Amino acid sequence: MRTIEIGENDSGQRLDKFLTKRFKNMPQSLMYKYIRTKYIKLNGKRCEISSRLQKGDILTLYIKEEFFEAVPDEYDFLKAPVKLDIIYEDKNIMLLNKKPGLIVHPDENYHFDSLIARVQHYLYDKKEYDPGAEQSFAPALVNRIDRNTGGIVIAAKNAETLRIMNQKVKDRELEKKYLCVATGVFVKKSDLLTGYLEKNEKKNKVYITKRPTPQSKTIKTQYRVLAEKNGLSLVEVDLLTGRTHQIRAHLASVGHALLGDGKYGNNEINRRYGYKWQALYSYQLTFRFRTDSGILSYLDGKTFTAPEVWFVSEFGKEDYIENKE
Repeated sequence: MRTIEIGENDSGQRLDKFLTKRFKNMPQSLMYKYIRTKYIKLNGKRCEISSRLQKGDILTLYIKEEFFEAVPDEYDFLKAPVKLDIIYEDKNIMLLNKKPGLIVHPDENYHFDSLIARVQHYLYDKKEYDPGAEQSFAPALVNRIDRNTGGIVIAAKNAETLRIMNQKVKDRELEKKYLCVATGVFVKKSDLLTGYLEKNEKKNKVYITKRPTPQSKTIKTQYRVLAEKNGLSLVEVDLLTGRTHQIRAHLASVGHALLGDGKYGNNEINRRYGYKWQALYSYQLTFRFRTDSGILSYLDGKTFTAPEVWFVSEFGKEDYIENKE
C-alpha cells in the first residue's frame, strides 16, 4: 500500500487522467478495475474515474509495486546544455527565442538535446522544477516550431499555465507574426491570399488548391512586403488561419517559395544563395485574450518581439521591430 498527496500541479484533473500520467505502464483496463474494486481510494473513500482531484487530497493505492517507476540516477534532461535565449520570463511562463537547427521535442535521432530538455534543465538548476516531487507534471511547451524554422516558443512552468495557454491557442487568442524571405518580386506589395489546403500524411506535405475538396481546409494568409533586394523579398506574414506548413506552401503556390525551403522551394535557387535553413521566423507574439485568462490576465495586450532575426540584416531592415517589450 502506498499513498500519494495531490499537489498544486496535479489539482483540477480527473482521477483517470492523473493515473494515466502517473502510471504510464499500467493498462487502462486494470486501472479501471482498481478504481471499481476500491484498490484505489480517494481520501479513504471509494471514488470514480471522473472524480476531480484537489490540492491536499490523498490517494491510497493497493496496486502492484511494478507500476511505481524507480527514481532515475540521472534525469535525461540534464544531458542537454543550459543554453536558452529568453525573451521574457516570470513565475508562470517563459517566451523563448528558438534558433533554427534545434528541435523542440526529442525524436528518434536526438534523444537528449531539445528545447524542452533545455528548459527543464534550466528550471531544475533554478530549483523551480523538481521531477522527484511532481506526480504528473513537467514544464512543457505550448506551441511547436519546426527544426529548420526559428521563432518564439511559449513554455509553461506550471499546470495551470499550461491549461490556460492550451485553451488560448485553441481559441486563437494569440496573434503571431512571421518574417520570411520569399523568392521573386511581388506584384502586389500587400494582399490577403485565400485558398484550400490538403495534407498528405504519408509524405508530410500539403497541397494548395483554389477550389475546395472533401479533405481540404480553408486558409487565409495576409502578407506585406517590407523590402526587396536581388530578386528576393523580405515579407511579413500574418496567419489568419494556422495550418500545417501554411506559409511555406501558400507562398510557393503563388510563385514565391521561401528561400532555403527544400520541400516547397527551388533547390537550385537555394544552393545559389547558400541558405542553410529556410528563411522563416515567428518573430512577434501578442496576447489578445477575449475570455477569462486566470493567473495570466496580466499578459493581455502585451506584445513580445524576437530581438534579432538572422536574415533581416541582409535587407538593411533592422528597424522592422515595433512594439518591442
